[in-house]
Amino acid sequence: MKKYVLEFFRRGLVACGFGPIILAIVYLILQHQAIVETLTVNQVCLGIFSLSALAFIAGGMNVIYQIERLPLMRAILIHGCVLYISYLGTYLLNDWLERGVTPILGFTGIFILGYFLIWVIIYSITKRNTEKLNKILQQKQRAEDNEHALFSIVDKNRLLP
Repeated sequence: MKKYVLEFFRRGLVACGFGPIILAIVYLILQHQAIVETLTVNQVCLGIFSLSALAFIAGGMNVIYQIERLPLMRAILIHGCVLYISYLGTYLLNDWLERGVTPILGFTGIFILGYFLIWVIIYSITKRNTEKLNKILQQKQRAEDNEHALFSIVDKNRLLP
């Protein structure tokens, strides 16, 4: 368990550096769209800290897929729930999402759809790569079988007078 915790922190620390960069991009887009003109020091600091924490959690949570005794569907469910709570908390904390049932339900729907689409893409890519590898292995196995069959014919011919 200790190795998973250490790996979580390692991955989290690598990812948390991207939080402020992402925040800067978001703020530039909001400014360009004339949604935000000025920010207070508190808003900037809260954004930096919260997005760094979010990136830390999101980066670290990927370690859950390394826990072999944890079934994949359970790992996906845990990963998705932790990310959902983290993103929702960050959006609410920074006032990027209005408090209320309708905005939260909208956010939830978009999150579930996005998470599902990402997993469909990952599944499709993994399946395609696995099929390619299996095809290569089958071709290699057939080549080895043909080679063994050829050597056994040659060996039989040597035994004949």
